[in-house]
Amino acid sequence: MRMILRLTLLIAIASMTVPAQSDDKTVIDKFIAAQAKRERGEEPDDVRETIEGDLNHDGTADVAVLYTIEGQGGSNNYVQYLAVFVRKKTGLVFAARTAAGGKNRRSIDLTSIKDNVMYFDTTGYTDRDPSCCPSIKGKTSFTLTGRKLVEKRR
Repeated sequence: MRMILRLTLLIAIASMTVPAQSDDKTVIDKFIAAQAKRERGEEPDDVRETIEGDLNHDGTADVAVLYTIEGQGGSNNYVQYLAVFVRKKTGLVFAARTAAGGKNRRSIDLTSIKDNVMYFDTTGYTDRDPSCCPSIKGKTSFTLTGRKLVEKRR
């Protein structure tokens, strides 16, 4: 009997967490789709990076999303954006966004969130690097300050 009770409890807990994750993805998908439409571009498949961690000092896991919009207006350009969504009682709410990388600027990869700071590995361009291939390794971080993302290069 206890085993059935535990199994029932486990199923109930699992079913409560799945909709929240599904709702999170829906909020993020809609936000990025709307931005891609405004820019007349699209988000490529399988390059989005998402990580959870407290970003606004409230003890609740928020979500940082690094995503790319490419082909703006038929071009071969791409821009990497960082967007932050904070968790409220009603679900994820957009807080801030910034262009963090892109073609001929730098490549950026989201690595972690620790102590309310988002950490990234970067690869920047030398004067001789072609557009496809930045070569200077670096690191940077962003914090959510009010409704702005503030970068602190390391």
